[in-house]
Amino acid sequence: MTQAEEMRSLPDKLHRTFFRSMSLLPARGQGLLLRHYFEWFHRTPDPWRHAVDPYEARKYATTLAHVEGDTFDRVLDVGCSEGTFTLLAAESYPQADVLGVDVSERAVHRAASRSKARPSGRTRFAAMDFLNQDPGGRFDLVVCAETLYYVGRDDRLRLASERLRSFLAPGGTLVLVHPWPEARRLHHFVDGDPLLVRRDEQVEHDGGRPYAVSSYRLR
Repeated sequence: MTQAEEMRSLPDKLHRTFFRSMSLLPARGQGLLLRHYFEWFHRTPDPWRHAVDPYEARKYATTLAHVEGDTFDRVLDVGCSEGTFTLLAAESYPQADVLGVDVSERAVHRAASRSKARPSGRTRFAAMDFLNQDPGGRFDLVVCAETLYYVGRDDRLRLASERLRSFLAPGGTLVLVHPWPEARRLHHFVDGDPLLVRRDEQVEHDGGRPYAVSSYRLR
């Protein structure tokens, strides 16, 4: 790694360390702190530029292409932020009931405002701490993108992985999207879950910001 690359990676390392320290708390205490943090982070709209960044648009298209040809009646987007991907999934599956959940009330409020243009009204958003709360019912497709590194240490990552699996209907599909090669660690407990079968994994080296799209099916 060059010195310039090392300097660029330093903020990411500090970022990860901060969230790992949160995972020393009990799960409910961690969820409460995450809620406060992401409420603060969403003090301005679209803080990650999900709606306008071409890189994010390409990543969303890659994620949807990963399950192209499948049909889903119920779709859950975990960590939806302001709903950019959620609404794209709703367009891809117009007959599906689509739910986006995020720990930030501000984020889901903005997402709900954006979704009003969808005539069918089958897209909903809700504030939810997925480590400690259920979305209600089971889903044919669960997507969790750019979220698991906020969970922290391995014991909490194991809990998060079990929670995501618990949201699946029998035969349902789980899709995880995270930076590569960090995805190896973040997806480790899902990879080792005997109730899940890996369908596919795709690593994209997009503009020097590689990520993995990994999909699994519940037995």
